[in-house]
Amino acid sequence: MPKRFDKDNLFTIPLALSESHQAKRRWGQNFLTDPNIVSKILDSAEIQADDQVLEIGPGLGILTQAIHARGAQLTAIEIDPQLIKTLQTRFQASSDSNARGDRVTLIHGDALAFAYENLIAPYKVVANLPYNISTPLLFRLLEESARIERMVLMLQKEVAVRIVSSPSKKTYGALSVMVQYYADVEMRFRVSPTCFRPRPKVASAVILLRPLPRPRITVGDEMLFKRIVRAAFQHRRKQMPNALRCAGFDEKRVMTALGQMGIDPKRRGETFSLDDFGNLSDCLLEMKAENENR
Repeated sequence: MPKRFDKDNLFTIPLALSESHQAKRRWGQNFLTDPNIVSKILDSAEIQADDQVLEIGPGLGILTQAIHARGAQLTAIEIDPQLIKTLQTRFQASSDSNARGDRVTLIHGDALAFAYENLIAPYKVVANLPYNISTPLLFRLLEESARIERMVLMLQKEVAVRIVSSPSKKTYGALSVMVQYYADVEMRFRVSPTCFRPRPKVASAVILLRPLPRPRITVGDEMLFKRIVRAAFQHRRKQMPNALRCAGFDEKRVMTALGQMGIDPKRRGETFSLDDFGNLSDCLLEMKAENENR
């Protein structure tokens, strides 16, 4: 069967497979086909021999094969039963002829429901995330961030820009705050729609996340902190006291807390840094405790 080779003869996709598999919209399938992008992804992940690597959505297997070629111990999760069968056939053949074939474990399942705690840690995550579930899947991974060494993720460019955004930018929002709460983030490079089959209607980007050993700031009540962040951006054009009032917070307490922090109550949530959100959360928590103890 004729194959497509990159310049280093490392990453191959059987042409018949590439042309015959019908991408399924319900799973957001757009298959990466550019070997140069594959190399850049693996370099960003710093994949080394014997690394523990998790791949989400291997698709046609171009990244899978490249990770395997570097000698990593790979677990790949794929929801499409047809693709799982194809990949099992490909890597069974690899196992028969290559001592590293047993380094690939293919799992048919839903990445949102997968038990990541069962993976050997620390591990690296490499994934071309389905764009329709990228945000909930990212937060699912961040729940396990203490066990993850680094994540290199392909996302819709718009989402990637939001993740790395900073205060006062139009793209800054709850996603920016919460991801940066758990990890250092970096935009690595953008990817053209021409690098996929079928071509997506949007541009893509690859980001690098280095999970922190503990959240970037310490807060007294993490649920309260997250609730404040969500509320601030649900009504992003409102000043902070009004935005939080719409989410059920006592406006007077919010005004008092902002005054104690030396923050102008006319500011909107999009101007608040991660530290600002943390301080506001702790201040409101302390005021609540004082009120309950009276």
